[in-house]
Amino acid sequence: MRHLLSTEDLSLSDAIRILDTAEEMAAVGEREVKKLPTLRGRTVVNLFFEDSTRTRISFEAAAKRLSADVINFAAKGSSVSKGESLKDTAQTLSAMGADAVVIRHWASGAPHRLAATDWIDAAVINAGDGTHEHPTQALLDAFTMRRHWSKLAGIPSAGAGLLGMRVAIAGDVLHSRVARSNVWLLRTLGAEVTLVAPPTLLPIGVDKWPCRVSYDLDETLARGVDAMMMLRVQGERMNASFFPTTREYSRRWGFDDTRLRTLDTLGLKDTIIMHPGPMNRGLEISAAAADSPRSTVLAQVRNGVSIRMAVLYLLLSGDSRGPAGTSKASPTTVTKESH
Repeated sequence: MRHLLSTEDLSLSDAIRILDTAEEMAAVGEREVKKLPTLRGRTVVNLFFEDSTRTRISFEAAAKRLSADVINFAAKGSSVSKGESLKDTAQTLSAMGADAVVIRHWASGAPHRLAATDWIDAAVINAGDGTHEHPTQALLDAFTMRRHWSKLAGIPSAGAGLLGMRVAIAGDVLHSRVARSNVWLLRTLGAEVTLVAPPTLLPIGVDKWPCRVSYDLDETLARGVDAMMMLRVQGERMNASFFPTTREYSRRWGFDDTRLRTLDTLGLKDTIIMHPGPMNRGLEISAAAADSPRSTVLAQVRNGVSIRMAVLYLLLSGDSRGPAGTSKASPTTVTKESH
């Protein structure tokens, strides 16, 4: 493979290699000069058909830290708004010499379509497609969890998975590409995953996913969790009433101040609270929970740059061996280059 389209496609060794490379990239980010010459002369295009802040800026920062040239392409105000097709846009980017295309699209499967055609000779990275997947978000979430899990175990995170970690993902699973990517990746890494949501916000066929399903957040917390991930309620994707009221949703499936205190009552002193952002404070998560010492929200944003540096590096630095089509240079080579 030469693309990153889905976490379901990643083997354990692929996933570990990306996470380990991200550790090296994180070390680069702590230096005074936060740049590597690795992708000098390469061109990365951020092709966004949907609005985004965190993901687009994170990919841009990652590419620039690797010394790549970056082109930001937004559908609004471009020829796409005049009716230009994905094929025509892709061929235009190909003519410009794009080496990688980071695509976010409102249609599920758009990145796969782009990668499966001869429209463009470039690595394709899925930055979120409809309600399907968001693989780099899942990778940065796993990276954040692995650092926490390794710290608790008192072992180096490099080379480690998440064997035995209990992860609960709660909220609007139906519309969440983050949930789908996380379920597949976390199971590959050895974590035990539980989805928590009202029945109306669970997708058809979820019983075939490699996870447990619960409708009761309090019961799930009582069983014990090491990481609690809250999902945004995606009102913009809802064309019907999926729950009675926002107050009722918050009471039953939101991580409020009471549930924050419950973690201490249950003896879950090391449980972290995660959110992929942007947050609806007061709906799926309270301000106290989002800003508590348990929260990893800002760490997830920081780790996103490291993960996306790792993905770009592995895809574009020339090797056919590694994850999603990867690099001749190993993580050890990154370390040598960073000195």
